[in-house]
Amino acid sequence: MSQAKRVVLVSRPVGEPKASDFRIEEFAPPSPGAGEVLLRTIWLSLDPYMRGRMSDAPSYAAPVPVGGVMEGGTVSEVIASNNPGFARGDIVLSRAGWQTHAISDGKGLAKIDPKLGPVSTAVGVLGMPGMTAYTGLLDIGKPQPGETVVVAAASGAVGSAVGQIAKIKGARAVGIAGGKDKCDYVRKELGFDDCLDHRDPDLAAKLKDACPKGIDVYFENVGGAVFEAVFPLLNTFARMPVCGLIAQYNDTEAQAPKWAGVMMRNVLTKRLTIRGFIVFDFAARHGDFLRDMSQWVREGKVKYKECITEGLDSAPGAFMGLLKGANFGKQLVRVGPDKA
Repeated sequence: MSQAKRVVLVSRPVGEPKASDFRIEEFAPPSPGAGEVLLRTIWLSLDPYMRGRMSDAPSYAAPVPVGGVMEGGTVSEVIASNNPGFARGDIVLSRAGWQTHAISDGKGLAKIDPKLGPVSTAVGVLGMPGMTAYTGLLDIGKPQPGETVVVAAASGAVGSAVGQIAKIKGARAVGIAGGKDKCDYVRKELGFDDCLDHRDPDLAAKLKDACPKGIDVYFENVGGAVFEAVFPLLNTFARMPVCGLIAQYNDTEAQAPKWAGVMMRNVLTKRLTIRGFIVFDFAARHGDFLRDMSQWVREGKVKYKECITEGLDSAPGAFMGLLKGANFGKQLVRVGPDKA
């Protein structure tokens, strides 16, 4: 077997991550011990939350240690097994991280059913991003027929699913994305009622025009200027699931914005529900999610797009681009051949 590769964290970034914060290393592929399996990575998922794992600030999960392998969800093939629960050739969902090969004791591995869709979707529309959209929108946002749902990063893995599920539930869906091509895709291919360019200097005015009855649900995954345009339009009893703040992940100073007082007053007077969540808060809903989302994908009610780079060496650059909105759809790295 040829040398394996891994991407390790060299230093904790200050502001935007840079290439020198990562190092690509070669290592000898390990051999599985008793009860263990050897995994070959096929697909590596790149997601905005990884920026937080590069920091040692307090969070809901431990940071990647300096010198440690970058964290990440993967679709992997079992290529050797001493574990009775897994056979050579099984395709599994794992958290092998940014590396071509990894050892697992089997805990946390889940076999992927290729009949549900291409195995890459296990880290996309049928995986963590899709379940984030499903549970955040339905369990916190609770859209009702005729209401208006707004979602930023609407062409991305989470946002695109949010808007399409909102449409399935009879709500209006208004997306916000970066650039004409993405906005056209969201409107014409995904079926949103409207989509606005977050780079437009008149975003606030155009958003008001697109939401003449105000906003009932805002699915927050960006923050920053988009949030500032949305917030004044929130209706009484509006709901705001918060799963990410990508516009602020590279901030070097934490400080309350000048409008924080106004925001809190509106939270009170409009009786707003603002709830942060992490997808595993809703682990008990995984069966419901997989049943519904796989059916919607098969029926063409939920469409998805993948943005793929080739080879593990491309992961740092693709991740840095992801944080700047360079991706169009779910960002994946094809680490090895997909025989499924």
